Amino acid sequence: MLTLYHAPNSRSTRIITLLMALDVMDQVEIRLTDIPRRDGSGRRDPNNPHPEGKVPFLVTEDGETLRESNAIMLYLCDRFPSDIAPTVGAPGRATMLSLMAWYGNVLEPVFVLNAVGINHPALASTFRGLPEALTALAADLEGRDYLLGATYSVADLLLASAFLWLPEAVPDVPVIKDWVARCVAQPVIAQTAEYEVKAQKTLADRA
Repeated sequence: MLTLYHAPNSRSTRIITLLMALDVMDQVEIRLTDIPRRDGSGRRDPNNPHPEGKVPFLVTEDGETLRESNAIMLYLCDRFPSDIAPTVGAPGRATMLSLMAWYGNVLEPVFVLNAVGINHPALASTFRGLPEALTALAADLEGRDYLLGATYSVADLLLASAFLWLPEAVPDVPVIKDWVARCVAQPVIAQTAEYEVKAQKTLADRA
């Protein structure tokens, strides 16, 4: 059985959402773990094998490990095929891969840099900035309900997670605002929120 190290209300929350969307929660062992938080709470859990004490962290039955949300999500979608992700060779697969790599390489970094107010020419030349990222996202959404077309996909799940984490960053751009609203309205988002409340209580009871 796969093992996922998960801290409630963290980057690994989107992995829980994906497992629910794939309907495979019963095929993955979830090990709750603490992590250091931005507000100074939390701590590194010595039982979490992630080299940096972070989440998500996935361990396969053979002992191979996966770090980084986009890598874990792609692995899970390939292992548990469903309508949420195009399979190899299917229409939309290339777009999905591009968007999920762009999230980790560009969108999340500029979100973090913008949130903490860090600016530097080297960062701008490497990542550009949040306005440029939002312009690109709006262009990808123009004329469609979701990033891959008419239906919600793992790409939407991943990219929209940034706005769930930082809702004040949702720009006053109708195509993005409407897309975020559609993503938030997915039943699996409410299911995840319920799960996280219970997971947080379980972790707190251990302390």
